[in-house]
Amino acid sequence: MFSLSSVPEISSELGRRLRQLRLHQRLTQAELAARAGLSPRAVRNLESSGQSTLETFLRATVALGRAEDLDPVLETKVHSIREMELASRERQRAPRSRKGSAR
Repeated sequence: MFSLSSVPEISSELGRRLRQLRLHQRLTQAELAARAGLSPRAVRNLESSGQSTLETFLRATVALGRAEDLDPVLETKVHSIREMELASRERQRAPRSRKGSAR
């Protein structure tokens, strides 16, 4: 769903989804804030606009018991045996660009 969305649209949708999870668990914003170690204002901002720090988002997600949903985020997807072999080697840095080569 997010592949054609802008960053503000993704942020807003994630905030909306967190709000739905909170309401499904019958928690008030103040209760979620207390569980997550956040201010009620931080929870309001996250839910209304999606605007927050990554830490605020993660604290709210963990407090709602949904940390496992983050497992596939940025996970390396392997489509072939060669990619699997390459993925098993943990890179220490990005490759250097070669002078004079067009990339």
